[in-house]
Amino acid sequence: MNPNTASNAMLLKIFKQYGGIFLSLIILCVIFSVMNPRFMSVANFMNVLQQVAVIAIAAFGMTWVILLGEIDLSIGSIIAVAGMVGAQCFAFGMGFAPALVLTLLAGAFMGLINGVLTAKLLLPSFIVTVATMGIYRGLVSLPTNGAPAMIMDETWTAIGTESFLGLPIIIWIVVLLFIANQILLGKTTFGRRAYLTGGNREAALYSGIKVDRLKITIFMISGLMAAVSGVLLSSRLYSAQTNAGMSYELDAIAAAVLGGTSLAGGVGTMVGTLIGALIIGVMNNGMNMLSVPYFYQLIVKGLVILVAVWLDVRAKRARQ
Repeated sequence: MNPNTASNAMLLKIFKQYGGIFLSLIILCVIFSVMNPRFMSVANFMNVLQQVAVIAIAAFGMTWVILLGEIDLSIGSIIAVAGMVGAQCFAFGMGFAPALVLTLLAGAFMGLINGVLTAKLLLPSFIVTVATMGIYRGLVSLPTNGAPAMIMDETWTAIGTESFLGLPIIIWIVVLLFIANQILLGKTTFGRRAYLTGGNREAALYSGIKVDRLKITIFMISGLMAAVSGVLLSSRLYSAQTNAGMSYELDAIAAAVLGGTSLAGGVGTMVGTLIGALIIGVMNNGMNMLSVPYFYQLIVKGLVILVAVWLDVRAKRARQ
């Protein structure tokens, strides 16, 4: 095949896959720019990217779970727990490295609980994660009786506030985790097994895939990604807030589904999820700049999720 023909075919495939959602992102940016000229300022653009970072990383984990045809509604609570674990580590005199390791392990462990309850007890992931969402949210308040916990460690707070080579550190973290998740999903046997299991569980079992182990591992990845989001959010706020991560699970689901991840499982990409997260971030920032009341923002997000699910159902019927 001619190299130019192959290149054109690849570009056409990329445009078909991501052209619609990318165009939606551009249209949103244009609309908010017209309504508020400050929206397209460099300062606000960097602010949007930093806000998107927390949602995007949580959405990477959510994408893995949805690929299996499952759901994880506990990630907002895990984000809050992660920040509180870090704050308590510093309160007990630990350094940055052990605090970070324990925080990430806490996220992975909470994901492990979700995975075991779903895979081994055969409970629906929706019910499991609704329950653990409440349990984890309650655990956040135990150390401080519901009060915020300040974080004074300079290295921890630098993650969300300092820059490296002209870009905020938080953006570099998103880029690295995006690349890692993209490679794991698109270039490894583990990723292919996730696609196969989500698309046809029976075929995966007949292929020798240990579906239960895969499901538990993927819920652990979701918990780990949520813990990273918790680190970034608490570092930006200089504190662990008991209400941190509220409704972030909805943003993560919306980002994944807007990016083309099918709620039926077996279809999705990290590239699409990243663009979906940018759309959610732009919507949040744009509505805040226009002083749209929070309850109206919830209505808009709900409508966006409904439209995304409707498009997902249409796409599924087309594939069938």
